[in-house]
Amino acid sequence: MGLNPFNTIFGAFSRDLGIDLGTANTLVHVRGKGIVISEPSVVAIDTRTKKVHAVGAEAKAMVGKTPANIVAVRPLKDGVIADFDVVEQMLAYFIKKAHTYAALPLIDPRPRVVVGVPSGVTEVEKRAAREAALNAKAREAYVVEEPMAAAIGAGLPVEEPIGSMIVDIGGGTTEIAVIALGGIVINHSIRIAGDEIDEAIIQFARREYNLLIGERMAEKAKIAAGSAYPLDEEIKVVLRGRDLLTGLPKAIEVSSVELREGIAGPVNAIVAEVRAALEETPPELVADIMEHGIMLAGGGSLLHGLDKRIAAETKMPVHIAQDPLSCVARGAGKMVEHFDNSVYQDILMRTQTTRRVRR
Repeated sequence: MGLNPFNTIFGAFSRDLGIDLGTANTLVHVRGKGIVISEPSVVAIDTRTKKVHAVGAEAKAMVGKTPANIVAVRPLKDGVIADFDVVEQMLAYFIKKAHTYAALPLIDPRPRVVVGVPSGVTEVEKRAAREAALNAKAREAYVVEEPMAAAIGAGLPVEEPIGSMIVDIGGGTTEIAVIALGGIVINHSIRIAGDEIDEAIIQFARREYNLLIGERMAEKAKIAAGSAYPLDEEIKVVLRGRDLLTGLPKAIEVSSVELREGIAGPVNAIVAEVRAALEETPPELVADIMEHGIMLAGGGSLLHGLDKRIAAETKMPVHIAQDPLSCVARGAGKMVEHFDNSVYQDILMRTQTTRRVRR
């Protein structure tokens, strides 16, 4: 990864960025400033003119409430780019928002960007993420696998000869990796995560109560009362939507016990994948993981009792990372802040090439 002299000169004026381009949320880490943006990965577009009306939090507030000609879309599906043009515009918006040049109004240096992508993506999908960042005015763009970035952001000793296990549960994908000596030894990526848990709640309400609820209501219920393990004190939450029999508004109260049964499918799949990854892990690394524990990251790790459920199923200690929502962004940000670190350069170089993974 040789340094371009032009980029080296203008690098002094840029604020390099680490970006967690997530299915549900996009976070941007600015070199020297930390995370400055954390907004939903949603874009509101006029279908007639293709003009972007809003991005992020403002666009998410429009979901389900827009006139016919404006649609609020999530341009990433299962952690990968579903609509390249919209992602490009969204990235350009976030880069511009994060990168201000008040002190140098005549200079427009382009930032160096490291973007987190799921470990299960193809080379074409990696290239799409790089191209979107470059077209959004990045001067250099690299991709890093999300479990590696999450492990760095969570403070795991990825450079040392110690086995570390990270489980990153995002909106579209769950990434499970065992890392040692700056490389991923075991890697599982499944497209079951927070979105599938939301969908399970929608199906539960429809099946059990003939109640049609939206994605935002399902997400609120998941955050408030969703659980993967019996709680010390069970919680109740109100679901509001439309009665499928009468067509009229309806509200029902459900308990965390009912919701736990409703989301058992995707939760069981995630736990089973963690066990499958452990079964493939070399015994020396398993011994390290037994000593240091499994680290959970991503928004899905905040599901009530998930750490206890995984601990019960794997017989391993399980820890939730500090501020799990920002682990990938902090990890990518750390890589741009210490870009000359040989270990980080090796990680970035390896990630730019195709590698087979279990899907």
